[in-house]
Amino acid sequence: MIDRRTLLAGASAALSAPALGRLASPVAFVDDPFQLGVAAGDPDHRGFVIWTRLAPRPLDPDRGLGARPALVRYEVSENPSFSTLVAEGEAVARPELGHSVHVTLDALQPDRVYHYRFIAGGERSVAGRARTLPAPGAEVAAVRLGVAGCQDFQSGLYTAHRHLAGEDCHAIFHYGDYIYEYGPRAAVFSWGLGQMVPTVRRHGGPEIFSLDDYRRRHTEIRLDLDLQEAHRSAAFLMSYDDHEVVNNWAGETPPGDTPPELFRLRRAAAMQAWYEFMPVRADAFPANGLSGVFRQYRFGRLLDARLLNTRAFRTDQPCGDRFGSLCPEIRNPGAEMLGRAQEDWLVRGFGEARWNALLQQVMMMNLERGRDPEPRGVNVDSWAGYLAPRDRLLARLERVRNLVVLTGDEHQHWAGEVRRSDARPDSPAQAIEFVTTSISSGSDGPGTRPEHAEILRRNPGLAYIRDERGYTLMTVTPEAWTAEMKVVDTVRSPGGKLSTHARFRVPAGTARLERA
Repeated sequence: MIDRRTLLAGASAALSAPALGRLASPVAFVDDPFQLGVAAGDPDHRGFVIWTRLAPRPLDPDRGLGARPALVRYEVSENPSFSTLVAEGEAVARPELGHSVHVTLDALQPDRVYHYRFIAGGERSVAGRARTLPAPGAEVAAVRLGVAGCQDFQSGLYTAHRHLAGEDCHAIFHYGDYIYEYGPRAAVFSWGLGQMVPTVRRHGGPEIFSLDDYRRRHTEIRLDLDLQEAHRSAAFLMSYDDHEVVNNWAGETPPGDTPPELFRLRRAAAMQAWYEFMPVRADAFPANGLSGVFRQYRFGRLLDARLLNTRAFRTDQPCGDRFGSLCPEIRNPGAEMLGRAQEDWLVRGFGEARWNALLQQVMMMNLERGRDPEPRGVNVDSWAGYLAPRDRLLARLERVRNLVVLTGDEHQHWAGEVRRSDARPDSPAQAIEFVTTSISSGSDGPGTRPEHAEILRRNPGLAYIRDERGYTLMTVTPEAWTAEMKVVDTVRSPGGKLSTHARFRVPAGTARLERA
């Protein structure tokens, strides 16, 4: 029997050399075919994926290309002038995949910066930059990781992405909510301000359901030049959360009263569009309507980063998915967040590096909260709604030292300690969690909300909350893990200024937060 990985490898081989000429030929374009930019992702010590998508007329259903496959040339160099190439070749942009191109480079040198670009129809793309990971056993002095996500197009500009592009990151972890499925809105409710605020810009069509809809929404997002700059600057570690499909979907369970068969159709369309637009490897190609990828990124002996999938394999949210609930179902022993196969994969060999990180989508800290005048409970869409699998996983990771959890989804910066749900608040923490705020979702925030003081009082392991837009910059050395919580002063108009609102340090050998 031929497995899916072998099939995909064979398909890649079929698009090489002589086969290319039979499938496609160079074409002339009516406009710039590279308007969606370039991107790189999924690095290892031998290479990474480079991506582009031909779209001379980006918002047309056929992108201005009809049903023709097109030849695309790629070039890779160690210098930005491309005076000497270390890799080059041709790939086919196929209409079945929306004329997207994914090229996996696998013969590069470890821990080295490369520049790449594409050429088609006499047109040349902008150049991107990406870095390979260090060799598996290498001693590494430092790693810089950017963390970003939750980029609601309507709520604000992507100014933070422009600033992130200048951080010289080894890689950038995007935790999800790359697009939002909603239709155009005149205003959104700001939880930070407690009132409706006008949207900054509007989606170009109604709520999305079909493959064409999802493609059009991804295209609209990718046309943003600030986002393109971030992608050009470093390889991305791509994840998805819920809004890439529909709000708060959970595994095989459709939201609301949607019939399961219709939800699966919608999810399949969303997953195909996500694959088409993301710089990810061939094993992220959707199978049976789902891309269920989870990955390991190894930065020599310094850092083992495991990217998890907390959306595709979970059971339904408890308590009717009501935020701030505290029903008995949050301790359901049959609940799953990762699924057993992913959980078993995670614990195998984890903990051998100096630092060990979980890159995932929803908060792991078990925080008591809610919104007045409701009783205070938990966010049941987070790990706090799935205490049985959460505590089981933490028990299996008990021997893992220097454990850091990187999370998003909350539209605020948070920093605090992770313990099992039955642990005393004054017992040693098992891990430190940094939750990164949104790029734009939630629009401008007030910084401090009225409920912050009460949440901090009720949760002694929590050290920090901040409601502003931005990203986090992580610097990892053998001695310490440092997190810089970056914010921009506005996403409602161009030119938002960047600042570092807080800096935290975790010394190696102890799960303790220090304000740096």
